[in-house]
Amino acid sequence: MKIKELTKEIESLAPLQYAEDFDNVGLLVGDPEQEVSGVLISHDTTEEVIDEAIRKKANFILSFHPIIFKGLKKITGKTYVERVVMKAIQHNIAIYAVHTALDNQYFGVSGILAGKLGLVNQQVLIPQNHTLRQLVTYAPLADAEKVRTALFEAGAGKIGKYEECSFNIKGIGTYKPLEGADPYIGEIGKRQEEPEERISVIYPKHLEGKILQALFTHHPYEEVAYEIFKLENKNQEIGLGIIGDLEKPVNEKEYLKKLKKDLGLNCIRHSSLRGKKIKKIAVLGGSGAFAIEAAKASGADIYITSDIKYHEFYQGEDKMIIADIGHFESEQYTKLFLYEQLTKKIRNFAVALSETNTNPINYL
Repeated sequence: MKIKELTKEIESLAPLQYAEDFDNVGLLVGDPEQEVSGVLISHDTTEEVIDEAIRKKANFILSFHPIIFKGLKKITGKTYVERVVMKAIQHNIAIYAVHTALDNQYFGVSGILAGKLGLVNQQVLIPQNHTLRQLVTYAPLADAEKVRTALFEAGAGKIGKYEECSFNIKGIGTYKPLEGADPYIGEIGKRQEEPEERISVIYPKHLEGKILQALFTHHPYEEVAYEIFKLENKNQEIGLGIIGDLEKPVNEKEYLKKLKKDLGLNCIRHSSLRGKKIKKIAVLGGSGAFAIEAAKASGADIYITSDIKYHEFYQGEDKMIIADIGHFESEQYTKLFLYEQLTKKIRNFAVALSETNTNPINYL
């Protein structure tokens, strides 16, 4: 398997189209045409991780965090980033990062954390804008069902817990084939009136290429008439953070103790307790200060995230507890999740879980 084939499998899990604009995801180092001999899955890519890949004869590192975040003007080995990139190139090791492409998946980083906390009634906390598209096309009545089915099979027509959703209107289409055309129905130089069906379906933007290919392959016309619209509708399967409920309300002190134990935390930094029970919980793996107001607006009793600054703890006011559990700790299950998913997809070469602890923060 070549790197480009492997990355296609990874992107079916975490499409790069949903990564945040500030992020740097995808293949960061390496040749897409190179054959993969082994994969090492890590949380970060450090020099120690590169050394581990060398020992394990893995020439592809799937990392959650990108080692190259900002542009590199020089690669001289002066910084840890430059040294990692240099060593990877010297040993023909490719580096690929998923980061916010996975963060924005419903089952991604925050979804994994929410699952570990036993949350029910889960919903995306901050749905990503403009992730949905609407395709409208027109097919002759005899072929409309074939076209519609092909669009469904390509991934169109899914709305929440429903599949094969479409809206269809019968009408009359007109066209005049010109010289050199090869019309499916009609004659050159004569206007054709044809009973047609207008088919309208919604789809997630990362499937657009696949859906258009299905349309062109299964539509009988030489020239396919179609329209694509960007939708303002919120997509409850793409976005950052998760909001959910505990099965039963829990005393806040008891819950914080349980949270610390269940996640194996060294400490929890949190805002003032409110003297109320905890039922609704918002989580966001990684740096989540930007989502405090969204968590508060959702009615969360506690917001669990990381990288909260001193004054940001005040923003919970008396409406919500803010709990900072640590950046690495909030994402600690991501590496194992990627390993489990990739081993299901790939079976023709070794996939290894990195044994290197890349958490840069230590506790005394």
